[in-house]
Amino acid sequence: MASRPRMLEILVEAVDSLIEDFDLIDFLHRLAARCVELLDIEAAGVMIANAFGEPQVIAASDEHTRLLELFALQYDQGPCVECCRTGQAQLGIDLESPRATAAFGPFAARARAVGFRTTHAIPMRLRHQVIGALNLFDSRDTRISESDVQLAQALADVATIAILQQRTIEQGNIDKSQLQAALHSRVVIEQAKGVLAERWQVSPDEAFESLRSYARPRQLRLADIAQQVVRGTVDTDLLAPR
Repeated sequence: MASRPRMLEILVEAVDSLIEDFDLIDFLHRLAARCVELLDIEAAGVMIANAFGEPQVIAASDEHTRLLELFALQYDQGPCVECCRTGQAQLGIDLESPRATAAFGPFAARARAVGFRTTHAIPMRLRHQVIGALNLFDSRDTRISESDVQLAQALADVATIAILQQRTIEQGNIDKSQLQAALHSRVVIEQAKGVLAERWQVSPDEAFESLRSYARPRQLRLADIAQQVVRGTVDTDLLAPR
């Protein structure tokens, strides 16, 4: 687990992003990466609900986890989907236990094939409004401590505030237009990752990191530079990993 100063640094980093307009996709990817660092787990992913209340994968710490989350949605099963649906945390799920995984056997088998043995799902909610879930995966058969659960929930709460940062909550409704725009951006980014991965013969994770490395210092939105890649209006040699 990370040191206390590092935890405070990351929480301050997350809160600072709420001050000005920010790139939601990049923020949630950084959240997933910070969860891996802080909680000493293998991987993390983020699901949020679209305008129709259906959970969608919006960020993950790596490509394998993103694909696993998509598999969960395709089969409409797994602790992450259940957490999105009920708003209740799903903790310490043993993916090798037939009893614990009786309700989501195909998802558990897919997760084991990727190398995971344990999973947890933390709700992203504001009062009674559930907007998604933070999903944690580990390759070890270990229990999550109460302090780590509290830290994961704190990170999920910060992410929820980020998503709702425009404060357009009215009579319990979240800003669905903002979420829908973010979900649309996710599609464009995935297309750009595919283009760059194929062109450079690298992994999707490497292609995505190149997009982020190019966009952040130039204060560009990931979706904007991804759109340029898809349309062929940017010289991709400028984005290539060095």
